[in-house]
Amino acid sequence: MLLTQHQGFTLLEMLVVLVIIGLLAGLVGPRIFGNVDKAKLQTANIQVKQLKGALQTLRLDIGRLPTPEEGLALLRIPPNDENVKPLWKGPYLEETIPLDPWNHPYQYSVPGSDGDPFALYSFGADGQPGGVDDNADIGYLPPR
Repeated sequence: MLLTQHQGFTLLEMLVVLVIIGLLAGLVGPRIFGNVDKAKLQTANIQVKQLKGALQTLRLDIGRLPTPEEGLALLRIPPNDENVKPLWKGPYLEETIPLDPWNHPYQYSVPGSDGDPFALYSFGADGQPGGVDDNADIGYLPPR
C-alpha cells in the first residue's frame, strides 16, 4: 500500500502570489477607473440631448419653453396656466427627470448662449460652475 503525501503552500509562496496580484491590480485599476469617468461624461451628454429633445417637443406643443420658475418639471407636470394646460400633451419623459451621473440636478435657464433659446447643462463632477476635465460644465451652457 502506497501512501501519498500532500503538501500545502508555504507562507513564502502565498506572499509571492499576493504581491503579484497587488502589482496587477495597481496596473489595471487606474485604467478601469479612468473609463468610469469617461462613461459618466458620455452619460451626461446623452441625458442632456434627451432632455433637449423633450424640451423641443414641449415647445412645439405649447408654443413656448418652460419659464425658469417652471424649469424641467414642466416636462412631467402640466402647467398651472389654464391657457396652456390644454396644449400640454405630456408627460414628455417616461420616467422622472434624471439627475446627472454625479447625482446633481441638471441646470436649466433662459436664454442660452450664442443665440440658443435655453441653457441645459450639468456642473460636472464637482457640482460647481466652471472647472476643467471631469469638473467642467457639460451641455448647452448659459451666456458667460
